[in-house]
Amino acid sequence: MMRAAQVKPQHRWSDSPADTVVLDFDDRHRRRMAMTGTRGLEFLLDLEQAIALRGGDALVLDDGRLVEVVAAPEPLIEIKGRDPQHVVRLAWHLGNRHLPTQITPKALRIRRDHVIAAMLKGLGARIVEIEAPFDPEGGAYEGGGHAPAEAGVHQHAAHDHESHDHGDQHHHHDEHCGHDHHHHHDHSHAHDRK
Repeated sequence: MMRAAQVKPQHRWSDSPADTVVLDFDDRHRRRMAMTGTRGLEFLLDLEQAIALRGGDALVLDDGRLVEVVAAPEPLIEIKGRDPQHVVRLAWHLGNRHLPTQITPKALRIRRDHVIAAMLKGLGARIVEIEAPFDPEGGAYEGGGHAPAEAGVHQHAAHDHESHDHGDQHHHHDEHCGHDHHHHHDHSHAHDRK
């Protein structure tokens, strides 16, 4: 099977892609995974480390062809505040619960979660349910490189779970990124960084 072992970041490639893969947020955080493009091209994503792929990136196949990554629309909540200070306060509450959050010029976006939506409404936020690609802050290569040290920290910088092992960066990411983070974070706390 054809392999893709390299990634070209968005805006750093211009060739026509051989195919396209449409991936949600979780599937854009994998190290190794069989994929099928929208035109039927089958290949194995086989990276040294899990990298946070973004919409617009290209996977480089063994033969040099490119497969474009497209961020799939997902059920999200768009969060708006009364003014910039209110938005910052809302963002703090999301960060305090370790929720992956996308920052747009006019709003914050998170994955749909009725518990968090109720909390945000209680804080005076305006909430709109939308379907859109989810591209939260904290990508693996915000600075533009694909260095392994950057790739290994993608969404983990905000986490401080007691038994969290960072030695295996290709674990199933959905257990830590946005599904049930309200389970034990409903209190104010400070983290002791080890």
